[in-house]
Amino acid sequence: MPWLESVLSNLKDFPLVFIPLFVAMDPLGLLPFVVGILDPLAGSRRGTVIRKAILTGAVVGLVFLALGRAIFGVLGIQISDFLIAGGAILFIVSLRNLVSASEERPTAPDEFLGVVPIGTPLLVGPATISMLIVLTGLHPFWLVLAGFLLNMTLAWVVLAQAERIQRFLGVGGLRAFSKVASLLLAAIAVQLVRRGITQIWPGQ
Repeated sequence: MPWLESVLSNLKDFPLVFIPLFVAMDPLGLLPFVVGILDPLAGSRRGTVIRKAILTGAVVGLVFLALGRAIFGVLGIQISDFLIAGGAILFIVSLRNLVSASEERPTAPDEFLGVVPIGTPLLVGPATISMLIVLTGLHPFWLVLAGFLLNMTLAWVVLAQAERIQRFLGVGGLRAFSKVASLLLAAIAVQLVRRGITQIWPGQ
């Protein structure tokens, strides 16, 4: 069956979708911040905040995933243009994460903490949105959708087990993981810019 062969062929590229999204979202790197937010809350309130965070992140991501190519068509933007622009944004975000040592505490009321800042911009922010739109230009839509939903499911598990994971890895271990993830994100950003330049000027 040709469609099955096509699906199986595209599945080989799934790691190329899943891993960049995982690095961009960096749920493990968010844990020290998230644990600090959840500490003052009772157990039931924590579950509510986490569910709101996952729902918010999923909705924001799906909106940009669905409208990304449509926006390109309306504005006349080529995928090579966004490879360069998206790569530049990802590089700036990763550089900020690499050099920043501060952890700002949110001032939003408890009922909105899952929406802002956890759901967005921490979990699904500029880096994830840029990565989603870029990936839709490089891979089939369903493959990117599957990679995003799997990452959101994984993020839900990580956030739900935030305290256990932090006790196991320690704050230092989580911060180290976050820095490594940011370095990988910077490398992916450079790769995207290079691919964009190559598409515009094939001889480069």
